[in-house]
Amino acid sequence: MVKVFFWNFISAASTGQVTGDHGVYAKMADSAPVHLAESALISLQEVTGLPWWASILCTTVVLRTAVTLPLSIYQMNILAKVENLQSEIASLAKQLHYEVSVYGKQQGWSEKDSKFHFRKNMKRIVTDLYVRDNCHPFKASLIMWIQIPMWIFVSVALRNFSFCTSGSTTGMMLHKQLQEGGALWFPDLTVPDSTWILPISLGLINLLIVEMFALRKIELSKFHRYITNLIRTVSIVMIPIAATVPSCMALYWVSSSTVGLTHNLLLRSPTVRRLLRVPRTTADSDTPYKDLTSAFITKYFNRK
Repeated sequence: MVKVFFWNFISAASTGQVTGDHGVYAKMADSAPVHLAESALISLQEVTGLPWWASILCTTVVLRTAVTLPLSIYQMNILAKVENLQSEIASLAKQLHYEVSVYGKQQGWSEKDSKFHFRKNMKRIVTDLYVRDNCHPFKASLIMWIQIPMWIFVSVALRNFSFCTSGSTTGMMLHKQLQEGGALWFPDLTVPDSTWILPISLGLINLLIVEMFALRKIELSKFHRYITNLIRTVSIVMIPIAATVPSCMALYWVSSSTVGLTHNLLLRSPTVRRLLRVPRTTADSDTPYKDLTSAFITKYFNRK
């Protein structure tokens, strides 16, 4: 559902159509969360008196720091606890396998029956461990269910400003301000970035974030490799999409990704992790930035 919703939004944003019945997108553009995002953008711009390009950057920093950063820290705690449970889970799995094997022989179970009972009991054991340590992996996905909708609502709010969808005097005034509120190579925030600097920057930053996670010491499973490659593809596809939307949206996307990258780097610091009381894992390093740089150079520049 999230994926369908996301692509409906991108499709509508890319066409530049703002009139008529557009189904799901039209309802979303006139929804309470989007109007709340519009009010937040306008309020911050009025309070600070900054030009719109700077106001968009400030709004992004505030939202990412106040909303998603605490969720990132929470996610980091959950994942650290889950990782630290793996050795205990492996030990319990070995013991359970032995017990099921012995009991299965006594009861005359087939190999299929033994595997069924092993998986059933192992699932119960793992669930109990997650409950004991309050670290069910699903909780780590909480950030996704908040960050993605927030990103969409702010993007749609900016698009509404760019195309003056309300038709009111205030809407026309905002549209005029955005036309004059850009900077450097994007002076008009209501039109796409013809230089492609913002779209390409967006793609590169997102790819850098993906590679940061892909270069971790932990060996990725087949599923995680699939997800990583999928996100790489989405990061590249977002480049031409960002080149078709108003510059204010592309600027928001770039600034959001940049703040996200900064937070990811900050949360790798051993000092910061200790201050936040994140459990230490076997994969943690005392020199994370040096290790990341070394892994990057080895992977992309020292290939034989």
